[in-house]
Amino acid sequence: MSPTVTTSAEADGNVSLATARAAASAAASAEEAGPQPVTMAKALNTAMADAMHADDSVLVFGEDVGMLGGVFRITDGLMKTFGEQRCFDTPLAESGIVGMAVGMAINGMRPVIEMQFDAFAYPAFEQIVSHVAKMHNRTKGRVKLPMVIRVPYAGGIGGVEHHCDSSESYYAHTAGLKVYTPATVADAYHMLREAIDSDDPVMFMEPKKLYWSKDLVDLDALREEYERKADGREVTEGRAAIARSGTDATLIAYGPSVPTALAAAAAAAEEGRSLEVIDIRTIVPFDDATVAASVRKTGRAVVVAEAHGFASVSSEIVARIQERCFHHLAAPIRRVTGFDVPYPAPKLEHFYLPGVDRILDAVDDLQWED
Repeated sequence: MSPTVTTSAEADGNVSLATARAAASAAASAEEAGPQPVTMAKALNTAMADAMHADDSVLVFGEDVGMLGGVFRITDGLMKTFGEQRCFDTPLAESGIVGMAVGMAINGMRPVIEMQFDAFAYPAFEQIVSHVAKMHNRTKGRVKLPMVIRVPYAGGIGGVEHHCDSSESYYAHTAGLKVYTPATVADAYHMLREAIDSDDPVMFMEPKKLYWSKDLVDLDALREEYERKADGREVTEGRAAIARSGTDATLIAYGPSVPTALAAAAAAAEEGRSLEVIDIRTIVPFDDATVAASVRKTGRAVVVAEAHGFASVSSEIVARIQERCFHHLAAPIRRVTGFDVPYPAPKLEHFYLPGVDRILDAVDDLQWED
C-alpha cells in the first residue's frame, strides 16, 4: 500500500492520521500482500512519505517538486498528502534552495531538497562546500545539519549535457558530506530513510536511468523492517553489498554501473569465468573491509563507473585497494569509466558509457596465466 495516497477521511480531517493510514493499508492488503514489482522511483517516493509521516520536522522542497511531483515524478503526491507547508515549489535558484535548507536544518527541521538534475546543483556548490559541509566542524559540534540533497545524476536516458553529469567525485572529495548512491529498489528505500534520519548532511545521488527499474519488493515489509530501528535492522551506511559472489575477479561498482557490472558477470559466467560484484552503496563512508576481503579472495579487480576516470571516485577506490591488497594482487587493477570528455550528445552516449564488452575486455586484460 502506498502511503502517499490521501484517503477521503484523512483529507476531511475526520479521523486521525494513524487511523486513516491503517484503514487504507487494510483495504489494500488483499491486493498487495507480499512482494510486488516496484520501481526505484516508487521506493524513493514511499521513503519520503514514510519519513514525513514519522516526523513532522521532515519537509520536501525544490524546483517543481510540488504540483508537478518533480521532473521524474519522484515527489508525486507529497504535496497533496502533506500540504503546501511541507512539500512546496521554490524559485529556480539552487543556491537559494540550499541556503534556505541550511537555515531550516539549523533551526530543527529536516529538509529534503531536490536539485532536479545533476549539473543544476553547480550554482549551489559554494553553499554546499562552504556551509553545508563545514557547519558542524565550524561550531565544534554544537550545530548539526540534518539535511538531504537529492541529486538525480549520471546518464543513460538520452539527455543532453548539463542533464547527465556524474558529479559524485566533487562531493566525495568534500570533507563533511556523506555520499549515498543506491542501485536497487530496496536500497533506495532504506538508504533514503537513513539519509533523512542522519544528523549529518547527505548528498543522495539517484541514478536516474534506474528510476524505472523494477524489483520484486514488499514495501510494507521494508517499512516495518526500517521502523524496528535498533531491533536488528541492518544499516546500509558504510556497508558495501556483495551483489554477486565469484572467485576469479572482483567487479567494483556503484549506482548506475551496478546493473552493468552484473550483466558483465553473467556474460562472463557463460564463458566459464566467475566474477564477484561489489555494490559500494555509500561512497562516503566507504566500506574498505568488504572491498578488500573480496579482492584478497579473487586476486584481481576491475572498478566500473560512469564518471570520468581522471581524479575520480574510481581513482580513489583503486588507490585504497592497492594500499590494502598489494600482496594479494595477481594483476594490476583495471578501470572501466566514462571517457575524459564532456558528456556527449544523446546518439553518442552508448559509446561513452561503460558497457558489458568494455568490462569483459578489462577482465581479459588481468594477466591470466591461461
